[in-house]
Amino acid sequence: MRRGIAATALVASLALAATACGGDDSGSDSSGPVTITWWDTSNATNEAPTYQALVKEFEAANKDVKVKYVNVPFDQAQNKFDTAAGSKGAPDILRSEVGWTPAFAKKSFFLPLDGTEALAEQDKFKSNLLEQAKYEGKTYGVPFVTDTLALVYNKALFEKAGITEAPKTWDDLKKAAATIKGKTGVDGYWGSTQAYYAQSFLYGEGTDTVDAGAKKITVNSPEAKKAYGTWLSLFDGKGLHKADTTADAYAHIQDAFVNGKVAAIVQGPWEITNFYKGSAFKDKSNLGIATVPAGSSGKAGAPTGGHNLSVYAGSDEAHQKAALKFVKFMTSAKSQETIALKNSTLPTRDDAYTAQVKADPGIAGYQGVLSAAQPRPALPEYSSLWGPLDTELPKIAGGKVSLDKGLSTAETSIAKLVPDFSK
Repeated sequence: MRRGIAATALVASLALAATACGGDDSGSDSSGPVTITWWDTSNATNEAPTYQALVKEFEAANKDVKVKYVNVPFDQAQNKFDTAAGSKGAPDILRSEVGWTPAFAKKSFFLPLDGTEALAEQDKFKSNLLEQAKYEGKTYGVPFVTDTLALVYNKALFEKAGITEAPKTWDDLKKAAATIKGKTGVDGYWGSTQAYYAQSFLYGEGTDTVDAGAKKITVNSPEAKKAYGTWLSLFDGKGLHKADTTADAYAHIQDAFVNGKVAAIVQGPWEITNFYKGSAFKDKSNLGIATVPAGSSGKAGAPTGGHNLSVYAGSDEAHQKAALKFVKFMTSAKSQETIALKNSTLPTRDDAYTAQVKADPGIAGYQGVLSAAQPRPALPEYSSLWGPLDTELPKIAGGKVSLDKGLSTAETSIAKLVPDFSK
């Protein structure tokens, strides 16, 4: 799952506009190969080349199928697919963020995959990831890559400051940040104002944005206020970098970390390859990876993220059959091992964690924190609930509105997204 990254590949946008999609594709005839379209939402620079190479490998082994590959900027893909599927012009396959899967399944845009070729090796996948691909008892995606957030840190800076282990609580992190600043002159921690990254603070107080089971909005509850109060406190203090509320905040935080200008941040495994490109991590073993610190409840963890491969329900039978074959190939143990080795992303099936894959310290580190990841509720609107918070949290962190005012405004906006939920 890639958060806050604005994809910059103009060619991808142009290619998208020019691409015929889904069952309407006229690029094949009854005597020739079937041409299916795949919208890939991965990073165009770091991840996409690996997927494109696998497409060629698939085509070489399956002469009856051609794959029209389109890289769609992640931050645009959900709306683009929603529009395209509504007009029967969607791609045959979508690399769908796990939070999108139930929403598109509810609209009948995705094909149920239970009993199909795509899920022929269902028992090989991690069961919690398959559960996250379900909606009302049916499976609408095959887990492709998974992720969660972790506290990533610069071991050399921690050691220079005399800190021998990663902070286990947010209070521990504050103390460590002050020590690192005093001993090294470098800020110890730089937090994000994005809602996805703030989610761990809610888990740390035993709460969430909503209680899906009780159909209750909890973003403005006493527990949530305490969680966001802790989040806010990490922007002010010795060794704590002030909040960056600019549009380029994600890039600023990432750049500072990989070049040794801040000792720790919270980040996901989709950035592993970029970590290694930074001057601070030429030696990969300098990258420390630990579970996100716990809150006052003693609980620690971050959202389970990742992507599924889903098949468009509006494609015709021939395109669906070809799409299912392609999904099976891309999610096979061999393909997932290749993807992990090339992109340093986390496989979704146990048999893809080969010795060679686990030799990557980044993958091994994130695999170790996956057990603390919190699955999202099967609520179609859940991912959209972060929208109001993405508007209000930067205002709160920047001192434009109070914590109470910002959470109250977010609560009102969230209520419009889930009108049957109580406050």
